[in-house]
Amino acid sequence: MSTNIKSVITATGSFVPQNIISNKDFLEHRFYEKGGEPILRDNEEIIEKFKNITEIEERRYANNEHNASDLGYFAGKNAIESSGIDPESLDYIIVAHNFGDIAPGSTRADVLPAVASRIKHKLGIKNPDCVAYDLPFGCPGWLQGMIQADYFIRSGDAKRILVIGTETLSRVTDPHDRDSMIYADGAGACILEGKENSNEGILAHKTQTHTSEEAYYLYSGKSSNPDLISEEKFIKMDGRKIYEYALKNVPLVIQQAMEKSGTTISDVKKVLVHQANGKMDEAILKRLFKLYGLKDVPAEIMPMTIAEFGNSSVATVPTLLDMILKNKMKDHQIRKGDRVVFASVGAGMNINAMVYQF
Repeated sequence: MSTNIKSVITATGSFVPQNIISNKDFLEHRFYEKGGEPILRDNEEIIEKFKNITEIEERRYANNEHNASDLGYFAGKNAIESSGIDPESLDYIIVAHNFGDIAPGSTRADVLPAVASRIKHKLGIKNPDCVAYDLPFGCPGWLQGMIQADYFIRSGDAKRILVIGTETLSRVTDPHDRDSMIYADGAGACILEGKENSNEGILAHKTQTHTSEEAYYLYSGKSSNPDLISEEKFIKMDGRKIYEYALKNVPLVIQQAMEKSGTTISDVKKVLVHQANGKMDEAILKRLFKLYGLKDVPAEIMPMTIAEFGNSSVATVPTLLDMILKNKMKDHQIRKGDRVVFASVGAGMNINAMVYQF
């Protein structure tokens, strides 16, 4: 493993669907508790409480003719075009997702061939030495793909890797579950290249998987509506337990990655965290600063897109990064020399963090 080679982000891309689904679109839904009891409160009250907790006002859904592999292709193509590279020069295409391609009206995953193979095919890449594979790792999948790519590059096995996160969560949500309002569709991508003696690049990372009690905090289950007779399974979660788990563990994993990289809290210019829940992400950031004895969190250190885009799982962080680097987020810039922390938490339960110097 070479210490002289760093994995450097040379391009980013994203694809955000144009179909905007506002909170008002859920007013006619019939919501049930997990046990099947109907929720008798008015939907306006349910939706307002949901917005106050998550900060989500709207989300994006994919067109019916587009699957996860299509969204991933659009984001990957965007990154390749932004970089100007020959796509045949890619050594790996790593695609993070959780449910594969899902046809509208179904929740059944289609992962044969692999989503990564489908995207490579759509990109028209013929080079057999460009290895394409899928990475199902919950919402931290894209960041874990970046971590795996870093190992490949620093080992000397690869020089250029495309890492994509793509998901159509809207197709595995239970319309009778309040949590269905969280999820969204989208894709983000990043090209990593190995550079010798570079001042920029990935400095360190840390990953953990907790399964003793936490493995099924997110799971696949039947509809909350007891009158719905179907074998279809939907994404389900224990929101309270996930919230408590994230606040306890995510700041510690970030701290470990920072310590490995020799980064102090004052060095950090931005924290790009998985856009899972607005209030939860803010609490995670406060806990991180508290670990360093600080009560005040710098303004604008944690850019957020969740109010507009919802939670698109593996796509949230790369989409956020692409928007910042392409000057599409007001009041947020990343400058040369900035150290940025990436972090994510999700199904598994998995947590990862990465420190990067631009």
